[in-house]
Amino acid sequence: MKGGLLSGFLAADVLREARFDAFERITYVCNPDEEIGSPSSSETIRRLAAGHDAALVLESGRSNGAIVSSRKGTIDYVIRIHGRAAHAGVEPDEGRSAVIEAAHKAIEIADIHGRWPGVTCNVGVLRGGTRSNVVAEDAVLEVDLRAPELRTLEEGRRAIEAVCARPATDGVTISVSAKGSHEPMEKTPASRRLVDAAVAVAGELGFALSDTATGGASDGNTTSAAGCPTLDGLGPVGGGAHSRDEWLDLESVVPRIALLAGVITRL
Repeated sequence: MKGGLLSGFLAADVLREARFDAFERITYVCNPDEEIGSPSSSETIRRLAAGHDAALVLESGRSNGAIVSSRKGTIDYVIRIHGRAAHAGVEPDEGRSAVIEAAHKAIEIADIHGRWPGVTCNVGVLRGGTRSNVVAEDAVLEVDLRAPELRTLEEGRRAIEAVCARPATDGVTISVSAKGSHEPMEKTPASRRLVDAAVAVAGELGFALSDTATGGASDGNTTSAAGCPTLDGLGPVGGGAHSRDEWLDLESVVPRIALLAGVITRL
């Protein structure tokens, strides 16, 4: 990410030195909260995107050098289950276990994974109860739903809500809330033109370039949802994101800066 941030500034320097001024306005947005879903900056990004002709996002290029032309949409769910506590030894049948209900729901929700092309559904967190001798009163599931199209994201949303509307245990209540979401960044005719421009610039610079789809979301999802043609993955090539082994290909830095500057001149 740091490589992408620097690339933006350096591409601006390249354009300034080349005296390129065939544009009305270039807005460079740097936000500190992207890794947690841009909760504070997404509205600003959406507003700015609506007033621009294109959005060029400086997430890293893929490990093979590809740029990103589409990203899955996401919904992060918190599912809260409330049952009835009871002594597990004295009167277990008086209880209504939220943990058992959570287990049922985890299996049913996991079955949504792959139901439509490209749709993924991961039950990442399941927690509940207090002690082994207490029938669990409360449990929580955290679920990650992703889909490449708005239509299938909506299908997945409806499927999760339908599962949670059918408790397997009498006397248990279930609430569903979304703590964050991104619409898919779908490849459109306008974004295809950005891909074509990038491929042409890369050819002039002497290297081949392709585009790809990815399951991770970025601020590109936000700009795309605002109706702004978006191209992502224009930063230096790297990989291993969010790990101790995250890496950056130093030899890609200069070509990617030149690529970014060149794409801007083609807008």
